[in-house]
Amino acid sequence: MSLKGKTIFITGASRGIGREIALRAAQDGANIVIAAKTTTAHPKLGGTIHSVAKEIEEAGGQALPIQLDVRDQDAVAAAMKQAAEHFGGIDILINNAGAINLNGVEALDPNRFDLMYQVNTRAVMVCSQAALPYLKQSTNPHIISLSPPLNMKETWFGVHAPYTITKYGMSMLTIGMNKEFEKYGISVNALWPRTIIATAAIEFSLGGRELFTRARTPAIMADAAYAIMNSQGRSLTGRLLIDEEILREQGVTDFEQYRVEASDEELMVDLFVDA
Repeated sequence: MSLKGKTIFITGASRGIGREIALRAAQDGANIVIAAKTTTAHPKLGGTIHSVAKEIEEAGGQALPIQLDVRDQDAVAAAMKQAAEHFGGIDILINNAGAINLNGVEALDPNRFDLMYQVNTRAVMVCSQAALPYLKQSTNPHIISLSPPLNMKETWFGVHAPYTITKYGMSMLTIGMNKEFEKYGISVNALWPRTIIATAAIEFSLGGRELFTRARTPAIMADAAYAIMNSQGRSLTGRLLIDEEILREQGVTDFEQYRVEASDEELMVDLFVDA
């Protein structure tokens, strides 16, 4: 398997899972477009499009940092055009950018719902639509969205229905685009972690850094995405995949390597995944 020479457009790639996927692909010599909003370092959140670009080049890849707000459809179209002209095409789109707020209907500011909907659901459509002309020209095109299985149990709606709706929207678009883009030979999948991943979202939205003892590193998602990106000819498509599931299919049996730290504590299962 190799992504050498492939051009991968990753939204929200200045930190966390997006950054880790970029660095994994860079080891093969891939071309990576780091499309994110952060251009200057945040006191609490490490990583900018420029710092990740440097890391990609040090890892063996080619990098193109583009400041991008995925809510701006004109900016998205311009970024795709810039990426395609710079690298000679686009082979893979990874919809990684996300927004989270776990308040329920009673407490959630409608403006926060609008933000989640625009960054989660709408941006998947906008980015996929803008990438489509270039993906059609690729020999093995992929779209991967970081969204969950459609688990319809009441527990995933009763506490934070607004967030659930916006993430499930991404997954439903995945199912729909898989069918719609079949004629173009584009593989379309979603990917979600079985356990919580040590990212800023966990630290600042789901309970704090102390949860990292029950978390895995972003490397497991990067390895899972790498396996999907290397699948050929729609042999893997239309699935709402769990990271551990796809890696087991690839023959991986040692998952302790992905723990943030050695611990006897039980790993915390992520949202939308049954324990």
